[in-house]
Amino acid sequence: MESLNRTATDLVDEALDFADELNVAAHQLDSEALVVDFGVDVPGGVEAGMMLAEIQTAGLATVQSSLEEVAGAPLTHVELSTDHPAMALLCSQKAGWELSVDGFEGLGSGPARALVAEEEEFQRVGYRDDFEFAVLAVETETVPDEAVIEHVAERAGVSESGVFVQAFSTASLTGSVAMAARAAELAAFRLSELGYDPLDILSVNGSAPVAPVADDEETAIARTNDALAYGGQAHLVVDEPFDRFDEVPSTATDEYDTPFAEIFADADWDFFEVPESVFAPAQVTIDVVGGDTHVLGDVNDERLAESFGL
Repeated sequence: MESLNRTATDLVDEALDFADELNVAAHQLDSEALVVDFGVDVPGGVEAGMMLAEIQTAGLATVQSSLEEVAGAPLTHVELSTDHPAMALLCSQKAGWELSVDGFEGLGSGPARALVAEEEEFQRVGYRDDFEFAVLAVETETVPDEAVIEHVAERAGVSESGVFVQAFSTASLTGSVAMAARAAELAAFRLSELGYDPLDILSVNGSAPVAPVADDEETAIARTNDALAYGGQAHLVVDEPFDRFDEVPSTATDEYDTPFAEIFADADWDFFEVPESVFAPAQVTIDVVGGDTHVLGDVNDERLAESFGL
């Protein structure tokens, strides 16, 4: 398959062409690295969030919005579908690069992860990218500076001028949209973590509500995860049966029905102390080709209404 970072670079160029329409702002640093603010110091928007999700999946997914109800209230939902789930979701969209550089804190997702390829997903899929540019989306409260760019370039094995970063705050409209686009990824990730071969996941379609934008980052992180765990839905088509499909949805966890604000607070907001099993969509349908169809979990409008303040 073609380099994930190459196809993502084309999408970054497209975002630059429509920067005004997307409400994003581009900054070229002294190193000639490009940082695009998708929702830190600029408002961003629904279209910016969907474009960001396309970049994060290296153009291997289709992203669209719809209007659905949550507890009787019409809310924007984001749907993402892909026929390349191992590459688009696990090797690209997954947020797996923790950035901590000279006081800067951020969480990286996107195809630049495939240039480092140290996470277990890359061994399971058998993929490592090799390209001159690195495209990394960074969830952060501050726009990355030269020190962050230097760190990314060194780890990805590219020149600093070849680094393309898209920065966004969770507490932004872009952030709420980009997080809602993760329902498919969480389903594929959870199934892979349970021991299922990710290459046997043929297609995934996921949807989740866009959480109301919070006025602080911690509330935003809690709300957007509530949106996925209590409102996220996914449909997977897979090639082989498995005896642990029932463990995929969030309803299978001990923490189910606990607001994420409490889950994170109990872990002192150290995300790596939170059980990975809680990061899952609320409801999944898993079709085994030539076999059974499994419908598991359920959405929880009551929990969503409380989290969203409906």
